Formats: sequence, structure tokens, C-alpha cells
Amino acid sequence: MLLLLWLLAVTIFMTASRYFDLELFFALGFIGILVLVEMTDTVYAKPRGQRQLRYVVAAGVIVFGAIVARKVLEILQP
Repeated sequence: MLLLLWLLAVTIFMTASRYFDLELFFALGFIGILVLVEMTDTVYAKPRGQRQLRYVVAAGVIVFGAIVARKVLEILQP
């Protein structure tokens, strides 16, 4: 629920500013997922959903790395 509210707030602010960039939306959504994982992490028990959420975070890190690499290549190309 918190992630949904976060993404809704991001969407509203991007729409209000008339600047909707899918890469920025992904980055802000990924930050929301990371905060959610840290808020729900427990030391002694790992619910099944929490363990599966780690795979989502790993996939997000890979996609985020690809976005950063593409931006760096855009900057470096003459």
C-alpha cells in the first residue's frame, strides 16, 4: 500500500510539472521499493514474500545499472 501511494505521488508530481520521464519514474519507484524492503526487514524471521522481494530488488539493480550505463554513454559520445 505504501509503495502504491509513493508511486501515485510521483505520478502526480510528474504530471503537475509536465515532465514525465520513464527512467526517472523507474528510479523513484525503485527507491520506494528499497525503502519498503528496509522497513519490513526482520532479523529473526523471513516471510516468504520478503524473500521473494529480494529477487525484485536484484532485478531492479540490474535495470538501474543499465539505465546509468546508457546515460553515461550518451554523455560520453561526441
